[in-house]
Amino acid sequence: MSGAVPGSDGRRRCGWAVSSADYERYHDEEWGRPVAGETALFERLSLEAFQSGLSWITILRKRDAFRRAFAGFDPVTVADFGASDVERLLADTGIVRNRQKIDATIANARALLALPGGTTLGSVLEGHRPPPRPAPADLAEVPAITPESTALARELKSLGFRFVGPTTAYAMLQATGYVDDHLLDCWVRSGDGGEVSADSDGGRR
Repeated sequence: MSGAVPGSDGRRRCGWAVSSADYERYHDEEWGRPVAGETALFERLSLEAFQSGLSWITILRKRDAFRRAFAGFDPVTVADFGASDVERLLADTGIVRNRQKIDATIANARALLALPGGTTLGSVLEGHRPPPRPAPADLAEVPAITPESTALARELKSLGFRFVGPTTAYAMLQATGYVDDHLLDCWVRSGDGGEVSADSDGGRR
């Protein structure tokens, strides 16, 4: 039995995406589509880390506040955040006020800037792109962790990134188009593709 279900407009979507307009928009416009640029990838990595232990809808609804708080996720600016910025972020009710995740985001910006010559966050992700596999027919066929995401998490940690376990790493691969986990009869799977950037808004899991 297919896991895709009709959304608000009657189009069939992955089951996680139909509970709200925010989810539908994010699913349709962003999830599983290629993301261009280090800033955009850094934003996605940061948001995936903040989502750990929380509902993704919480992060989506705070996304604009996160962008304001973290200077549009410009890694050069975030890498320069100091103790006063941490205190400012901990007082910001618009975001998830978790010191470990805030510290990790700043550390990850510094790790990104410190990548060896010729290495980018995008190239690290590309190095762990799974081989093509049949489209899942049901959400039960979509994994939470794969050998590739485990290896990706290991490499990111070796490069100084934090809050990037195998589950977060796989969610990152899904969200940025390195994996296509749209269900077999989800309309997006056969619809138009296209890159998205850090300016894309959306309404997932």
